[in-house]
Amino acid sequence: MTATSASSAGQLPEGRYGGRSDQEADRRLKVVGAVLAVVVLALIAWLGGDYLLRESKLNGSVPVFQVVSDSEVQAQLSVSKDSGTGGTCTIRTEAADHSVVGQLDVPVPKAGSSYNQMVTIRTTARGTTAELLGCTPS
Repeated sequence: MTATSASSAGQLPEGRYGGRSDQEADRRLKVVGAVLAVVVLALIAWLGGDYLLRESKLNGSVPVFQVVSDSEVQAQLSVSKDSGTGGTCTIRTEAADHSVVGQLDVPVPKAGSSYNQMVTIRTTARGTTAELLGCTPS
């Protein structure tokens, strides 16, 4: 009983609850976690900034489309852009079963700050929709 009363008098049994090495490992783990968190946040910020800069140069939409026949869909391409920025916009059309039946790359000239054009997309089957996949600055 004396050994129990001595250990309960204020000293913990040696080796039972971990020592300084556990505290150092915890501190290292926290530092590594914080560094990784900063790196991930920086990567997200960089990718987001790159996306926003790219998108602000050439923004397009297809506000109106019309199915002309089983082999053609007409779509209006509207692009707002920085003056002096040209590029290419890709429009695709899909059938009722969502299979791609036509795709068209439309060159966008550098002149002006907007570009509007009605384009005809040739299809392999009857298209039911026209959508802008994206615009890429040149």
